[in-house]
Amino acid sequence: MINFRKGSKDEFAKLPPDAEFNERTEIIRHHLAEAFGSKNLSFLIGSGCSSLKQGDEELGIPTMGPLAQEFQNALQSPPGLPPAANYVTGVQKAALFDKLGIDITRQDFHWNLERLMEVLMTAQQFCRTSSKAELKDALITVEEVIAGVKNFILQKCTEGRFAHGDDSVVSLYRRFYQSLSMRSRGLAPAWVFTTNYDLFNERAMDRSGIPYSNGFAGTIERRFNPATYRRALAEQLDISSKRWAAVDGYVHFCKLHGSLNWTEEQSGLFPIREAAEKLDPAKDRVMIYPTPSKQTASFGSPYSDMFREFQQQIVQDQSVLFVMGFSFGDEHINNIIFQGLTLPGFRLIAFLNPDDADNPVTKELASLGDPRIWFIWGTDEETQKKAHYFDTIVKDLMPSSADQKEDQAIEKVFKKLLFKNQGGENGEG
Repeated sequence: MINFRKGSKDEFAKLPPDAEFNERTEIIRHHLAEAFGSKNLSFLIGSGCSSLKQGDEELGIPTMGPLAQEFQNALQSPPGLPPAANYVTGVQKAALFDKLGIDITRQDFHWNLERLMEVLMTAQQFCRTSSKAELKDALITVEEVIAGVKNFILQKCTEGRFAHGDDSVVSLYRRFYQSLSMRSRGLAPAWVFTTNYDLFNERAMDRSGIPYSNGFAGTIERRFNPATYRRALAEQLDISSKRWAAVDGYVHFCKLHGSLNWTEEQSGLFPIREAAEKLDPAKDRVMIYPTPSKQTASFGSPYSDMFREFQQQIVQDQSVLFVMGFSFGDEHINNIIFQGLTLPGFRLIAFLNPDDADNPVTKELASLGDPRIWFIWGTDEETQKKAHYFDTIVKDLMPSSADQKEDQAIEKVFKKLLFKNQGGENGEG
């Protein structure tokens, strides 16, 4: 069943138990349309939004659990397969176990890639610090295995159905951004923050002609400069009087954990470069990999600049944050959201199950009973649509132009005029 809760209040309490999917989604859209009219609107997009299953086939990028399982399957691949399948060789696996006693095929690594990276990076730091020759030798093996895990993550984010003509995931993102462009005129640009490395957001906005700022400036060499977030995009309305107006649908876009197409170079005042061309797989990317040290890594540039923007947006007056595909697994992000909840004008709208026993953060948020915290989740029995999945959110729950208050008022006027033209004033129709 689809569920919608504001604090401790069930927004579907007055509906009959057999209420259909469309009845429930209409109520959700109505409430979300009101939130869309907020003065400051933000979105946090997690890895769940870039995953799209069609039967058993993944059309996008797997989330962390399935990603760890795929990595383990790749470790079991027989020798002789193409190099792309051998992220970590049998020789490297054996050497790591012989030298440090680390078995990367352990059961607790099968669904937790972050746990594996934690062990490897702890071992790396230990070997770097040690003065023993055998540990210096083991360091080479540890770093080779770490590089293998990073290459695996990089390949899963760049290779797939989406890289060979399948636009299913990009189409969902396009629909999401088209919904944003329907916000009322005069409102501040929406902010979209994501922890994902992929390029689905950028491709969606480019293909839809949506203007956006992602912190980079330049044409041939695009370099990261956080000052670009302070700029606005305007169009000239009247040449004679020099009247200007902000461009509708403008979006500020922040990739909190870096991107597939960011590299760090030594030249220039701004070393982080955004590449349009396909990068050499061996070239290091500017990305925060899934490790427990993510919070420490976020203190460095360019991440610190983007987290500052995230924090500033959250504490703005009348700020609303939509959370999609994110399960509150990153403490450094959670802390900023919790800061927002200390302000009376902040609202949090999360598309996930607040009663999930495996997620202590959402259970704690739900236990507050705070009406400013909304949860939307569940599966419709008839359609099998999941309310917390990105495809359902953008297709069935995101407000359309008809859901916006101004457009609703205009539509009512047109309906009355149509009714009169069809003879309604004479008692017909």
